[in-house]
Amino acid sequence: MSQLETSDENFDLALIIEIADGSDEFLVESIEMFLQQSPEQMGVIHGAILAQDFTLVASAAHKFKANLGFFGMTTSQENMLQIEKLAKAGAGINEIIEKYNEVNAALEPSLAKLHKIMAEKQALL
Repeated sequence: MSQLETSDENFDLALIIEIADGSDEFLVESIEMFLQQSPEQMGVIHGAILAQDFTLVASAAHKFKANLGFFGMTTSQENMLQIEKLAKAGAGINEIIEKYNEVNAALEPSLAKLHKIMAEKQALL
């Protein structure tokens, strides 16, 4: 698989590929877990934003930003950090919504690409 296929402007799999150390099985399992958990985590954050539950927003954003880092989603990771900080301060709901929407917009096409990468790697197992 070429470098172009494992990265774009929203993600870079270099770190997770390095951690996998040549194991396609590990890579597939990691991508699969990320694909399952990301919509769930975004849903928790979205629900907490709607409820203006700043404690839950901060907690969920904190948890999700680490996962984004493993998949080289640095811009989305930074947005989650900002969401976490704003929520801890208990203010900035409009900015929180804006940052959430930016993450969501970047995440959707990335998840589709990760599905393709996972399928290619699964075919090699």
